[in-house]
Amino acid sequence: MAFEIRTRAVGSVVVIEAVGRFTATDARTKLRDLVHVLTNSGTRRFVLHLERVEFIDSSGIGELLRSHFVIRQAAGDWKLARVHPKVMEVLRISHLDTVFEIHTGEEEALRAFGSTP
Repeated sequence: MAFEIRTRAVGSVVVIEAVGRFTATDARTKLRDLVHVLTNSGTRRFVLHLERVEFIDSSGIGELLRSHFVIRQAAGDWKLARVHPKVMEVLRISHLDTVFEIHTGEEEALRAFGSTP
Protein backbone atom coordinates (compact mmCIF):
# COMPACT_ATOMS: atom_id res chain seq x y z
CA MET A 1 0.00 0.00 0.00
CA ALA A 2 1.31 3.44 -0.92
CA PHE A 3 2.00 5.87 1.90
CA GLU A 4 -0.85 8.28 2.63
CA ILE A 5 -1.28 11.08 5.14
CA ARG A 6 -4.53 12.48 6.48
CA THR A 7 -4.76 15.50 8.77
CA ARG A 8 -7.36 17.03 11.02
CA ALA A 9 -7.35 19.69 13.69
CA VAL A 10 -8.25 19.09 17.32
CA GLY A 11 -8.17 22.53 18.85
CA SER A 12 -4.69 23.92 18.20
CA VAL A 13 -3.19 20.47 17.59
CA VAL A 14 -2.92 18.95 14.11
CA VAL A 15 -3.44 15.19 14.13
CA ILE A 16 -1.59 13.44 11.31
CA GLU A 17 -2.64 9.90 10.46
CA ALA A 18 -0.13 7.94 8.41
CA VAL A 19 -1.15 4.85 6.45
CA GLY A 20 0.95 2.43 4.42
CA ARG A 21 4.63 1.62 4.07
CA PHE A 22 6.93 4.33 5.39
CA THR A 23 9.83 3.81 2.99
CA ALA A 24 11.92 5.81 0.53
CA THR A 25 9.94 4.35 -2.36
CA ASP A 26 6.45 4.76 -0.90
CA ALA A 27 6.66 7.81 1.36
CA ARG A 28 9.46 9.90 -0.12
CA THR A 29 9.31 13.23 1.75
CA LYS A 30 5.52 13.50 2.19
CA LEU A 31 5.61 13.82 5.98
CA ARG A 32 8.48 16.30 6.07
CA ASP A 33 6.90 18.40 3.30
CA LEU A 34 3.61 18.52 5.21
CA VAL A 35 5.37 19.46 8.45
CA HIS A 36 7.23 22.27 6.65
CA VAL A 37 3.99 23.69 5.24
CA LEU A 38 2.16 23.47 8.57
CA THR A 39 4.96 24.94 10.68
CA ASN A 40 5.41 27.76 8.16
CA SER A 41 1.71 28.55 8.56
CA GLY A 42 2.05 28.71 12.36
CA THR A 43 1.15 25.23 13.56
CA ARG A 44 3.34 24.19 16.48
CA ARG A 45 1.69 21.11 17.99
CA PHE A 46 1.25 17.75 16.29
CA VAL A 47 0.16 14.20 17.07
CA LEU A 48 1.36 11.56 14.61
CA HIS A 49 -0.61 8.29 14.43
CA LEU A 50 1.42 5.33 13.23
CA GLU A 51 -1.10 2.57 13.93
CA ARG A 52 -1.66 1.81 10.24
CA VAL A 53 2.02 1.94 9.28
CA GLU A 54 3.03 -1.71 9.31
CA PHE A 55 6.53 -1.25 7.93
CA ILE A 56 9.19 1.42 8.30
CA ASP A 57 12.70 1.34 6.87
CA SER A 58 15.75 3.51 7.51
CA SER A 59 14.41 6.17 5.15
CA GLY A 60 11.16 6.33 7.10
CA ILE A 61 13.13 6.65 10.33
CA GLY A 62 15.14 9.44 8.73
CA GLU A 63 11.92 11.22 7.75
CA LEU A 64 10.62 10.94 11.32
CA LEU A 65 13.84 12.49 12.60
CA ARG A 66 13.91 15.25 9.98
CA SER A 67 10.27 16.10 10.73
CA HIS A 68 11.09 16.11 14.44
CA PHE A 69 13.88 18.63 13.90
CA VAL A 70 11.74 20.84 11.62
CA ILE A 71 9.09 21.01 14.35
CA ARG A 72 11.68 21.70 17.07
CA GLN A 73 13.29 24.48 14.98
CA ALA A 74 9.85 26.09 14.76
CA ALA A 75 9.61 25.96 18.59
CA GLY A 76 6.99 23.24 18.28
CA ASP A 77 6.43 19.78 19.65
CA TRP A 78 4.93 16.52 18.54
CA LYS A 79 3.92 13.25 20.04
CA LEU A 80 3.56 9.82 18.47
CA ALA A 81 0.37 7.89 19.17
CA ARG A 82 -0.96 4.41 18.46
CA VAL A 83 2.35 3.14 17.10
CA HIS A 84 2.06 -0.19 15.28
CA PRO A 85 3.92 -2.95 17.20
CA LYS A 86 6.33 -3.61 14.31
CA VAL A 87 7.19 0.09 14.05
CA MET A 88 7.53 0.31 17.83
CA GLU A 89 10.06 -2.51 17.73
CA VAL A 90 12.15 -0.58 15.19
CA LEU A 91 11.95 2.52 17.39
CA ARG A 92 13.08 0.47 20.41
CA ILE A 93 15.97 -1.20 18.58
CA SER A 94 17.21 2.15 17.31
CA HIS A 95 16.66 3.77 20.75
CA LEU A 96 14.38 6.35 19.17
CA ASP A 97 11.73 5.48 21.73
CA THR A 98 13.81 7.73 24.01
CA VAL A 99 13.77 10.60 21.48
CA PHE A 100 10.06 10.63 20.68
CA GLU A 101 7.28 11.02 23.23
CA ILE A 102 5.09 8.00 22.53
CA HIS A 103 1.50 7.57 23.72
CA THR A 104 -0.89 4.63 23.47
CA GLY A 105 -3.77 6.76 22.21
CA GLU A 106 -4.71 10.10 20.73
CA GLU A 107 -6.58 11.28 23.82
CA GLU A 108 -3.52 10.65 25.98
CA ALA A 109 -1.29 12.56 23.55
CA LEU A 110 -3.72 15.49 23.44
CA ARG A 111 -3.86 15.60 27.23
CA ALA A 112 -0.06 15.75 27.27
CA PHE A 113 -0.42 19.02 25.33
CA GLY A 114 -3.03 20.23 27.78
CA SER A 115 -5.77 19.80 25.15
CA THR A 116 -8.88 17.72 25.58
CA PRO A 117 -10.53 15.85 22.73
